[in-house]
Amino acid sequence: AAAAAEARFISSAKGKGLFATKNIRKGETVFVERPVVASQFLWNALYNYRACDHCLRALETAEENAQRLLGKSSLVLPHPEQCSIRKDLHQQCPRCQVTYCSAECRQAALEQYHQVLCLGPSRDDPTHPLNKLQEAWRNMHYPPETSSIMLMARMVATVKQAKDKEWWIKAFSQFCNKTANEEEEIVHKLLGDKFKGQLELLRLLFTEALYDEHLSRWFTPEGFRSLFALVGTNGQGIGTSSLSQWVHACDALDLPMLQREELDAFIDQLYKDIEKESGEFLNCEGSGLYVLQSCCNHSCIPNAETSFPENNFLLHLTALEDIAAGEEICISYLDCCQRERSRHSRNKILRENYLFTCSCPKCLAQADDADVTSDEEEEGEGETDDAELEDEMTDV
Repeated sequence: AAAAAEARFISSAKGKGLFATKNIRKGETVFVERPVVASQFLWNALYNYRACDHCLRALETAEENAQRLLGKSSLVLPHPEQCSIRKDLHQQCPRCQVTYCSAECRQAALEQYHQVLCLGPSRDDPTHPLNKLQEAWRNMHYPPETSSIMLMARMVATVKQAKDKEWWIKAFSQFCNKTANEEEEIVHKLLGDKFKGQLELLRLLFTEALYDEHLSRWFTPEGFRSLFALVGTNGQGIGTSSLSQWVHACDALDLPMLQREELDAFIDQLYKDIEKESGEFLNCEGSGLYVLQSCCNHSCIPNAETSFPENNFLLHLTALEDIAAGEEICISYLDCCQRERSRHSRNKILRENYLFTCSCPKCLAQADDADVTSDEEEEGEGETDDAELEDEMTDV
């Protein structure tokens, strides 16, 4: 079927945008997209959020997932048949034991990047160059995580393994690039105040682990910073959860009213208990680079949203409104609470995190509003951190 959307160049200031090629109805899936490359976050993996090493599908059953998040191994979930996890299909890399949800994912990873990145028997050897790189990254980038050095490692490994290296280099170069000053701001945002020294340390470890002469530019100080900024700007958060899959399946069950009420009450209570125990970190989380999704510009009144309903890295873009052929498709980089705030507050968040000022219809309509934030907003001002943005990015 012909794609319902295509990327078009708008202007040098705005770069690309995504436009509808036909009329799209509210609720319709505009497209489903597979990432060029994706990777689970390192702390997320370290804390036993078990996900397929390739597609990020959650590997625990819904019950195991709930037990771990609750810290309670005796919990039993009703309707276990609604859990979609198939452990009989799981496979491990025979050399380094990382786990995949299926033979297909193991094969896809091997063909694209895993030959270069497989640690073999050195998986737990702290002196292995890749382990040193990951350890250094974890010590710089604590939860809530927004990016991963392993996404960059997989980019390098992909080019290293490819027969047609130029094709892949071109595929990565089509993602939005920033100016040197903007790159510096993004790196600062990801690494904090000591970013210059930390970036150089990462570059040396990255070079030791992965250097390749075809990509020598990526290993220079400028090239490495650009690569870092590319991932920081274009990386889309991915969230998967076998528990939320189970909940969606339970919601769809046709039950007698009393049973339905009991099940709903059970699920509500379960989520309350989990929040007490594990806070907001419910999902397996990572990030990926998506060619089409990365062309979507932001609007404070978005007409589409991204989600991961298949419990893996396949991104669904769904229309929130009817969209006419030729109209630009926009998503929101802000969560619901942030979108309700004043234009001044919204733009402060967008400038700090994404380096642009919004000129969507809502912002233009509010252009004459005073540039002050209201009192309640001042109080909430400090709370708008990456965690909230990250939540919005990884909603399952």
